[in-house]
Amino acid sequence: MNKSVRMGLGLLGGVLVPALGVAETQQELPAMTVTANKIEQRQEEVSASLSVLQGEDLRDAGVEDLEALARRTPSFGFQPFGQSGTNVPVMRGLTSSATAFSSSMLMLVDGVPTLMGQGFDNNLLGVERVEILRGPQSTLYGRNAEAGVMSIHTRQPGDEPYALVDATLGSRDKRSLRFDQSQALVADTLYAGIAGEWREQDGFIDNAYRGGDEDDRERHNGRAVLRWTPVVTTSATLRYSRQDYRDGGSQWGAAGAAHREVRSGTSSWNHSSGRSLSLDVVHELDSGLRLRSITARNDFYDRVRQDTDFLPADVLHVERDHHLSTLSQEFRLEGEWEQSQWLLGLYADRDDHDLDFRQKLPLGLTRTRVDLGGNSTALFGQWTLPLASRWSLTLGARVEQDKVSLSPRNGGSRSDEWQRFTPKLALHYAWTADTQLYASYSEGFRAGGFNAFAASAGYPGYDPEQVDAYEIGLKGWAADRRLRYSAALYWMDVSDMQVQQVVQPGVVYITNAAEARSTGLELEADYLLGAHWRVQASLGLNRTRFERFRDGSADYQGNRNPFAPDLTGYLGLRYDAAEGWYAQAGLSGVGRTYLDPANRYSRGGYGLLDLSAGYRFDHYGLAVYVENATDKRYDAVGYLNGMARVYSEPREIGLRLSYQL
Repeated sequence: MNKSVRMGLGLLGGVLVPALGVAETQQELPAMTVTANKIEQRQEEVSASLSVLQGEDLRDAGVEDLEALARRTPSFGFQPFGQSGTNVPVMRGLTSSATAFSSSMLMLVDGVPTLMGQGFDNNLLGVERVEILRGPQSTLYGRNAEAGVMSIHTRQPGDEPYALVDATLGSRDKRSLRFDQSQALVADTLYAGIAGEWREQDGFIDNAYRGGDEDDRERHNGRAVLRWTPVVTTSATLRYSRQDYRDGGSQWGAAGAAHREVRSGTSSWNHSSGRSLSLDVVHELDSGLRLRSITARNDFYDRVRQDTDFLPADVLHVERDHHLSTLSQEFRLEGEWEQSQWLLGLYADRDDHDLDFRQKLPLGLTRTRVDLGGNSTALFGQWTLPLASRWSLTLGARVEQDKVSLSPRNGGSRSDEWQRFTPKLALHYAWTADTQLYASYSEGFRAGGFNAFAASAGYPGYDPEQVDAYEIGLKGWAADRRLRYSAALYWMDVSDMQVQQVVQPGVVYITNAAEARSTGLELEADYLLGAHWRVQASLGLNRTRFERFRDGSADYQGNRNPFAPDLTGYLGLRYDAAEGWYAQAGLSGVGRTYLDPANRYSRGGYGLLDLSAGYRFDHYGLAVYVENATDKRYDAVGYLNGMARVYSEPREIGLRLSYQL
């Protein structure tokens, strides 16, 4: 057993063993209803590895972004990228390239899909709960769910007025103001809500040549919702959201830099923004059937200039001015027949991406302008039926067609298409009322595409990536329902694996160069210790290795997939006093992460300690926090094929004041 496995098992065992010996109380954790399978189920009835995080718990812990959220769950993280607005997810050892404009994990915000790393962001303001479903989910969710799905559900406006305002002051002159407000405009019929955030913070990377900080951050977010319920059986919800980034440069520096500094003479900035507009209509028929329609448009404007030599002379830099647009439509019909539940759906989307990429090289400036388009159409369904008093079987299938096209501005269009049948089978056994077992087989895939920035090679294409996954799991309750736990063991075979090769900054090739296998174990526990204490723990052990991968004369068989750590873990402890004050600590850990297929460059394993304490009185709250309390440095050294270093953020100390109606 390797060192990371021993550390991980020790971490979880160190929490549960003493916890289970604490004297019993009458408290219990609340049951949770989820919609991970697009129908309402109890959390323990879902035959898959599933994490559910409540918005109130995230707010109390000061979790305000997806990276902090991911650290609390097993087998989930992000590539070190260092740029606001773009997050490339990593789930169970599978990930993708930002230049593929197609991620291996799907994000849904109130049903609106984000299909790529660009725009894979959310400030978690006004969130009711987050559901993270691990493993291939392509049967219900399509091509961008080959590794998992994260569904973010925001709080819905209702008859009761709601208001929340919080202000934060922190290290590096951090200033943040957030609000979330809703109320009924017409009782029992029409409701409205609005939320927003303004945040600024000085950077931590010194520019030793021009002076000042290289990576200042400024962010403005907003969300508005209008909900109409003309009758009890019908609702229509119109949502609009917006994110604007006005940042300095990415959190990058020279690979050999000993300090967090650059000597850039070329200014770097990120003026990206995102927009989302959706209409969500639900109608319950007299027969008991439920019809839902989600129409959405999602736009992201990726506007960046970044120095990549970090020197006074303008030798190397990259610029992007991309407009990435996706229009999607989903219809779902669900119902019950005798003791079984069923779901049928129709999904279609259309991508229309305008890509404008400029690169400064020693010999001059190059520019690539292409239109990248595509569309998907799919018919899917799922049926869960009882086999016996304790046994149930879930059968699912999806038929999908994906088309992609690339049109350079100088001519020479290319296109391709794929058809895919994606099945799923899960067997569920209720061992006892509080103990559930399951076994499943599922397939996942990610569509192919074209290398949009490889003009000299004729924009070569690459094929879809395919996953066959097997999983067995155990989940349930113990200790008078004061302990909720889950365990999942999985193995996945990946064929035609899409692997990125970085020739130099801005020059990235994606090829189907590998077969791989991913195996792992995921554990989670949430435990109430008496009347005041709560412990939360998670552990993810993953081994993703190339089974076959040759790059010219180099043989990478046995190497780790880039950006896929073998270990992720979290341990959280919270105390709530009867007098209204509380204190909590969270320790998260990530194993060594390699940055390239040759495994030459890496980010070392690390642990982060976050602390906070606060006091609540009437409608007010006051809290102090320390993020990365030990000031741990965990740079990704050798990013961009050895040229750059992605700096890790230093310790942050802050004060937060809040008011809630």
